Amino acid sequence: MIRRIFPSPILSLALVALWMLLNGSFGLGQWIMGVLLAWLVPYLTHSLRPTPVRFSHPMTALRLFIAVGADVIASNLRVLRGTIAPTNRVPQGGFVVVPLDLRDANGLAVLAAIMCVIPGTIWSELALDRSALLVHLFDMKDAQAEIELIKRRYERPLMEIFE
Repeated sequence: MIRRIFPSPILSLALVALWMLLNGSFGLGQWIMGVLLAWLVPYLTHSLRPTPVRFSHPMTALRLFIAVGADVIASNLRVLRGTIAPTNRVPQGGFVVVPLDLRDANGLAVLAAIMCVIPGTIWSELALDRSALLVHLFDMKDAQAEIELIKRRYERPLMEIFE
């Protein structure tokens, strides 16, 4: 019954919370508008989300979130050092092809977001059959180590969460 009214309850709760925080007012009118948006936005955009999300293992998701946060900070420092390095120690960027075991479209979307949010990495191309990912790295010392890091640190937790 609740799914008929709110096709995506978690999104609806997030929208209400965001609406209330952005407005900074907890008046009745803001609550009504927040609930209206929380119903209307997911209802109107439901057809744009063809693949239902199966989210499991919230502790794995939390560990992944913390790991990505730590990687963002570490990568920012690595990129900073690379950009101010003397010319004889300029970072050597390069591409790596990461073979993928992850097939879930939502998991791949999260992996794409992770690869794009971490400074020094860019999701460049996904094979048509979703079997491999081309990633450009700002400073690549060992291609095989980078591939193993992406698979261990990001792909495996995403497989646990989404598959």
